[in-house]
Amino acid sequence: MSPITSTSPKNLRGADSQLVHQEEQRQDLGFGTKLSEAYSRLINKDGSFNIKRVNEAFWDRLNVYNRLIMMRWASFLSWVILAYLVANLVFAGIYMLAGADNLKSSNDQAFNGDFWKAFFFSAQTLTTVGYGHIAPNSFLTSSIAAFESMLGLLAFALATGLLYGRFSRPTAHIRFSAKAVFAPYLDVNGWMFRVINARANQLIDVEVEVSLSRLETRPDGTKYRRYNSLNLERHKVAFFPTNWTLVHPITTESPLHGCTPEDLANSDAEFLILLRATDDTFSQTVHTRYSYRYDEVLWGRKFRAMFDGSQHGMVTLDLNKLDETDEVPLN
Repeated sequence: MSPITSTSPKNLRGADSQLVHQEEQRQDLGFGTKLSEAYSRLINKDGSFNIKRVNEAFWDRLNVYNRLIMMRWASFLSWVILAYLVANLVFAGIYMLAGADNLKSSNDQAFNGDFWKAFFFSAQTLTTVGYGHIAPNSFLTSSIAAFESMLGLLAFALATGLLYGRFSRPTAHIRFSAKAVFAPYLDVNGWMFRVINARANQLIDVEVEVSLSRLETRPDGTKYRRYNSLNLERHKVAFFPTNWTLVHPITTESPLHGCTPEDLANSDAEFLILLRATDDTFSQTVHTRYSYRYDEVLWGRKFRAMFDGSQHGMVTLDLNKLDETDEVPLN
């Protein structure tokens, strides 16, 4: 019969500490540890992930609704106008094939040809405007017009839904400083960056997480990407009416302790930022992503104050000073 061994609380605490350390070593933000190519940015400046996906299914890659909701307004309106013109051109061609003489008009000379008469009839039918001075004069053209009017109702209902979705989707218009800085902080140094809310809407309960991604070498010589959370001097604020400079104090416990610009460059370092907040207008959570690479960090610089005093009892904040810095000696 084998003896029963007992584990002391001290040994249990030691085992738990070792497990926690191992878990910290395995920390991953979802990018994986095998991204070891030099200058492989993880997060682009617009907040998108720098990942190329291949062999996707066609409809998954197309993802029409998401594209129409997320694209810029200029692109969205251009696609709407293009779709409108193409639909009218197609139906104008169909009416021409069915015979332009089957479209009765009060004055054919006003349209500069049969094609434009068919085009404008299509536009009136698609939008269900129906001025009445052009009308189908046969069963075939009446059937085509009935189908087009139904298609127009469905298309404009879809366009209305997309417009509502775009207007009702809250977004965080956060501006990040163009560069992060290493500057003196209390009796040590600190890694810092600055943010402002670019819009006048109110953001509350703003919370920021920062992680450091860099390459490290295993004992066998292979490189892997490691992620470390950077503790911030303050990671959450209740209100965000002005600018906010976020500081990671470089203490002895910091992953940046003893780092030089060459160390960050050799390890292909990138600072990954996730900002979350509640939009007071929509009462919904908004978020944004950003990153600074090692060559986007200034050493021995500090941010210049953005306040221009007060006018008529109101504090003035100059947004053009977001990126301005002054040279300072490091501790």
